[in-house]
Amino acid sequence: MSIIYNEQDRSFTLQNGRIAYVMQLFHDGYLGHMYFGRALKHFNLQRAFYQTEREGAPNPEALADARTFSLDVLPQEYPTYGSGDYRIPALEATLSNGTTTLDLRYKSHEIFQGKKSLAGLPATFASDKEATTLEITMQEVGGELEVVLSYTIFDDVDVIARHATIKNIGSGTVYLRKAASLSIDFPEADFDRIHLYGKHAFERNIERTPLNHGIEISSSTRGATSHQHQNFLALCAHNADEFQGEVYACGLVWSGNYEAATEVNSFGNVRMTMGINGFDFKWQLKADESFTTPEAVLVYTADGFNAMSQHFHTLVQEHLVRSQHKDQLRPVLVNSWEAAYMDFTEDSIVRFAEDAVKLGAELIVLDDGWFGVRDKDNCSLGDWTEINAKKLPNGIKGLCDRIHGLGCKFGLWIEPEMVSPNSNLFRSHPDWALGVPNHIRQQQRNQYVLDLSRAEVRDYVVDSICEVLGSADIDYVKWDMNRNLTDIGSAAFPAEQQQEIVTRFVLGVYDIMERITSKFPNILFESCAGGGRRFDLGMLYYMPQVWTSDNTDEVCRQKIQYGTSLVFPPITMGCHVSACPNHQVGRSTPMLSRFICAMSGNFGYEMDLGKLSAEEQEEVKSHIALYKELRPTIQQGKFYRLMSPWEGTQNETAWQFVAKDGSEVVFMYFKNQCLPQGNIRKVRLTALDENATYKVTHHLFSPSLAANALDYLSNYNLEGDIFGGDELMHFGINMDKVDRDFAGHLLVFKKQ
Repeated sequence: MSIIYNEQDRSFTLQNGRIAYVMQLFHDGYLGHMYFGRALKHFNLQRAFYQTEREGAPNPEALADARTFSLDVLPQEYPTYGSGDYRIPALEATLSNGTTTLDLRYKSHEIFQGKKSLAGLPATFASDKEATTLEITMQEVGGELEVVLSYTIFDDVDVIARHATIKNIGSGTVYLRKAASLSIDFPEADFDRIHLYGKHAFERNIERTPLNHGIEISSSTRGATSHQHQNFLALCAHNADEFQGEVYACGLVWSGNYEAATEVNSFGNVRMTMGINGFDFKWQLKADESFTTPEAVLVYTADGFNAMSQHFHTLVQEHLVRSQHKDQLRPVLVNSWEAAYMDFTEDSIVRFAEDAVKLGAELIVLDDGWFGVRDKDNCSLGDWTEINAKKLPNGIKGLCDRIHGLGCKFGLWIEPEMVSPNSNLFRSHPDWALGVPNHIRQQQRNQYVLDLSRAEVRDYVVDSICEVLGSADIDYVKWDMNRNLTDIGSAAFPAEQQQEIVTRFVLGVYDIMERITSKFPNILFESCAGGGRRFDLGMLYYMPQVWTSDNTDEVCRQKIQYGTSLVFPPITMGCHVSACPNHQVGRSTPMLSRFICAMSGNFGYEMDLGKLSAEEQEEVKSHIALYKELRPTIQQGKFYRLMSPWEGTQNETAWQFVAKDGSEVVFMYFKNQCLPQGNIRKVRLTALDENATYKVTHHLFSPSLAANALDYLSNYNLEGDIFGGDELMHFGINMDKVDRDFAGHLLVFKKQ
């Protein structure tokens, strides 16, 4: 068993042979956190927590004479406010008597094989042979609250999954004001803090700063995990890099408002917490009612950020994504949006598809504009069953059948969570949109947000979307969500529950996703939220891939995809080639560079391939064929970052994929700006067999980028060359000198 309770020293140890997590009960049932890190053969618990008197640190009455024990310095598992701990609490509540002081003590525990599901919430899963779970029941000394802390340790991945269930065991009404999913204390503060920040069309940039005294918070109050900040947080050693150094990282299986915080106190201790954002959060608990927090996942490694990412990637693929498409190769997709926007007909989409299929496309997606009277984004959201007969006289089925007739799959765009003011749905049910009395609703993109806290609204969404999806043999759905939440109120709930609505909205999203995706298990669902607004672990539970960003510019995408890969495997990332000048930033880059960047995930195109020149079409055809050849390694292999666009020259990026069996390596390198008399870059690969040799089977580069193209072709084409595995890892490979901007290189190695 991977979890042991030692009755003699009242300790709990979770371990899988590589990592360990240790807790201990102190005095009258205080639960302390003793250790999280590399598995240890011996651990002297008696000396793990150094107790000494601290000025200003209150002492429990029974220990007042000693003056050396205080909750203000005890590393705790689920801290509260009011009983002597002044740091960030994990739990805040207003009890039925109006007071807010909480004091949690140990009551009981249970250890069992496997892992329970969380009702109404996405969460990781594991069989009895894959994980062990510990549930520790704590009780508030006043007798009104019971808190069950759940910990699961996995056998195959170095992750601890945590959540809490808070139950009202009293007779009055309690209001939760904060309920974190995870809190962990560290005895020292000698860390860097890493989080992912951004904005629409430039998500998940990496920011690394030394940990500072006081409280630092990354959060969202937008009703979604947001473009602005990712619900991921890491603490790492100052010397940590991609391949060495300790990293402690956490992520939240949640898609709404969240808070990830660190606090360094005056004694040099660190507390890290993560969970639903306590800002504007209040949850009513009547007698015998309970609230379950979203699940948090906690990763430890001593081997740097690549190892951290490998644990996250394995967790996502093996213990989070449920879709039957999880282990299937994903199709090459061509989307109509940037090719046609809302100006299309059935015949024009079929022509668009014919041109794409000739070049190797496997999935054609009809984006926005197929329903209601939607020629602009100012109407018809919600009128899903009213198919636009002018554009699609034979309905969705007519177009779908014609696309299938080309030997290609068919996909459709939807945005089920929104409603247009100018729609039949809103005219019939104006109270079905989120709104606050005596306020005029705010619009964004000419739309409101549906009140998914209401069962009748969720039922309408499920029924209407299922009617559309059931009308034709649809293979793929792009599920969009294009605005943040405002005017958060519901006509269906009383005043004392209005601060629950933003959380109930997310639970409502999960409900409709669960019902729709379960009814259509054969459909490949891709989540989208104005691009990457809601790229999170919660979404991946229902949909195995996410549109990474609305920005398809190859230079920007290097950073976006690099940052995204810290947590998410490339198979979850939608990555497409678009036309130039790029629609988001106006930049023109070579087709090859765009292809190499986009092939680093779920590959596709956002352009009308039929409008390319004959020469460009041949290039696209060869690119698609090559991607199909390399797809098993890219989608199902292991991903390694080699050069960061945020470090070094900040002008170069490199990464690689290694096939599951190690037989193939796909290596990409980008250099965005040419420098006069530039240095020759040597890049070292990783995770190869030192005793094997590797043959270059493909070497893609742009001769036109070199000053002397003929010399470049004759001297720098490495196809057929053989390198040693040790050579590639320890000596490296020289990258080509180029004399133009936006160079992209692809090398494929076959193990001999």
